[in-house]
Amino acid sequence: MGATEIVFVFVIYLLFFGAKGIPSLAKTLGEGVRHFRSATDEIQREILDTGNKIKTDFREVKKQDSNLADKANEE
Repeated sequence: MGATEIVFVFVIYLLFFGAKGIPSLAKTLGEGVRHFRSATDEIQREILDTGNKIKTDFREVKKQDSNLADKANEE
């Protein structure tokens, strides 16, 4: 949503609810933004955790492969 659309919605809101409704609108918008940021942070954390798990798994597989190669060379 662009700035023009936000201003348009704000003006329509003022026409319907008047200036007394502005605090409730601001509170609702603040809660919405807070919820959106929280959800975004949670998604980002999940992505980073998954990436770290993949790196750990890759290192373990690489280590096992190295150990098997060392045992094969010993024989």
